[in-house]
Amino acid sequence: MKKDLLMKLSKWFPKIWYQESSWMKIFSPFSWVFLNIVKTRRFLYRKGLKSVTRLPVPVIVVGNITVGGVGKTPVVIQLAEWFKQNGLKPGLISRGYGGHAKQYPVIVHSDSDSTVVGDEALLLMRRTQCPMVVAPDRVAAAKLLLEKYDIDIILSDDGLQHYALARDIEIVVVDATRGYGNGLCLPVGPLREPISRMNEVDFVIFNGVNKVLGSEKFRERFYSMTIKPLQFINVLDSKLTQGKEYFQGKSLHAVAAIGNPQRFFRTLRDMGLEFTELEFPDHYHFMASDLEFSDNSLILMTEKDAMKCRGIANVNSWYLSVSAVIDGEFEKRVLEKLLSSRPSAA
Repeated sequence: MKKDLLMKLSKWFPKIWYQESSWMKIFSPFSWVFLNIVKTRRFLYRKGLKSVTRLPVPVIVVGNITVGGVGKTPVVIQLAEWFKQNGLKPGLISRGYGGHAKQYPVIVHSDSDSTVVGDEALLLMRRTQCPMVVAPDRVAAAKLLLEKYDIDIILSDDGLQHYALARDIEIVVVDATRGYGNGLCLPVGPLREPISRMNEVDFVIFNGVNKVLGSEKFRERFYSMTIKPLQFINVLDSKLTQGKEYFQGKSLHAVAAIGNPQRFFRTLRDMGLEFTELEFPDHYHFMASDLEFSDNSLILMTEKDAMKCRGIANVNSWYLSVSAVIDGEFEKRVLEKLLSSRPSAA
């Protein structure tokens, strides 16, 4: 019963947020209350009435102003790999959403339990092989990271609204297809902060075909990103890999428990695959029964979901590995911004 309710709500809210739902305007006062709480909180940090911690190394926050998946994880992976290629030693922090540790902060290892550290955090650590710490308190996570590891730059996965941690660069990722939805703040709309917050960040990355660039004067900060499918990897044995041709013409079930499952399904269709799709709530903890099908079909999932399914998946389960392709001179501009804010970062 609880599972069914969660699945219904996970579909209902995006529907009213991202589609025309004029009747929702009667609930706009709730959005107004949330907006004013957000503005008041930000004002207190800006005026020094709430403490802000600045660390001895640069901090880059990759976040979003909307609820749900927008594609931050591939961006963080891309930046971490790029920094390592340029001689830097990045460390990662995250809230560890979806995980439930008994005590925080928690260091993430390649064999960590996703129910403890969170699926996204485990994915980031395994893909980047960078030191990583999770905690709802990003300052505590960052301090432990600096205490335990030799790093010279910190990447924060999410945390745009965690103002207690000072940051040198803010990068916002936006789903170019869904945009800002109805433009209202929670709970009536998908916004965590007003759209005007976009004017304050350093870089904006639109994931997908860009339909929501906005004002011309901000275009120099805007970059388009596409998600490039790499290969399918077996959930039980990462040494087993296949191209899309292996799955064409076969009985397939695609499962997704991410913020925007339809993006994953669309990617699979663009690869020429036909399948039965199954949506689950974001960060849903799969049970073995969720992956059992009478026709013994092959199962396709995201890499994030695979982090949670290693103990219950069978040999028919595969995940799609992807990478971010960001247009323009994004990485160069990030480095220039980094050097201008912290010359010692070089």
